[in-house]
Amino acid sequence: MPGLLLAAGIAALAFALRHLPGVSSFSPMIIAIVLGIAFHNLVGTPATARPGVAFSMRKVLRFAIILLGLQLTASQLAEVGAMGIAIIATTLVATFAFTVWLGRLVGVDARLAELIAAGTSICGASAVIATNTVTKAPDEDVAYAVACVTVFGSIAMFVYPLLPGLLQLGPHAYGLWAGSSIHEIAQVVAASFQDGQQAGEFGTVAKLTRVMMLAPVVIALGVAARQRAKSSREAYSSTTAPIPWFVLGFVAMVGINSLVDIPAEAQAWIVTSTTFLLTMALAAMGLETDIGKLRAKGLRPLFLGLAAFLFIATFSLMLVKLLG
Repeated sequence: MPGLLLAAGIAALAFALRHLPGVSSFSPMIIAIVLGIAFHNLVGTPATARPGVAFSMRKVLRFAIILLGLQLTASQLAEVGAMGIAIIATTLVATFAFTVWLGRLVGVDARLAELIAAGTSICGASAVIATNTVTKAPDEDVAYAVACVTVFGSIAMFVYPLLPGLLQLGPHAYGLWAGSSIHEIAQVVAASFQDGQQAGEFGTVAKLTRVMMLAPVVIALGVAARQRAKSSREAYSSTTAPIPWFVLGFVAMVGINSLVDIPAEAQAWIVTSTTFLLTMALAAMGLETDIGKLRAKGLRPLFLGLAAFLFIATFSLMLVKLLG
């Protein structure tokens, strides 16, 4: 209970701080992990809170990801269209593969490279923490990956609205580009609506379509990790990676939301609750993160995050111009 209360308190503070000028453009998840890191390194996470913090990072996180499915419907896929889905999926796969490959080339730890790849190619901090359920990277890697997608996603949020005219992108094409390449949902909303209502609505739907792809990616990574473990001498040890069955709960919630008409008031409550639970998980992650270990990782992962951001922006733009 002490750890749950501490994580919930930091999450609540993150929600409150969003109302300050200049902070509203950041998601509460990002604010929470910064607050958690500050608390852990300045005050120290009490020993009595550690079980609850661990519970928040695992059980609360999994439940929140399942609930995330209630924000998506199959009809949103239809709105994007076959070509739009193809662009989003191709961009996701190419970005993930490029980031992992470049990470190996420049000497970034494979697990950290996977987290940066997931956060860049899918949906920012949510994808980072969901992917870590199978990647099993240290908390410092998670914090570093979240920092990367936050920094470069925020840059995209301010730069993208300056480019539709220069790049000759109509509202539909601009929304598809923003939705298929900017990291966080909040960042996509902020950037795409700068070009008008049509661009904003389509950008949001394109981004939510991209979020749907979180499930197959995490399942695929879980299966791959399991196969790697089986092929090693530790095939039957506790280090064998589990298949993330909770992701199937995410898929089931998408199905329920597609078939059942959830009232707007209930939907708003679900969205807020899901975001709060994810924010608790990120707060807990911060409460386990040592800044000294973050600093020791150096600038290579930051360079990898920059390269991944530039790749997804240019690759998706090329596909939108050619096929969109």
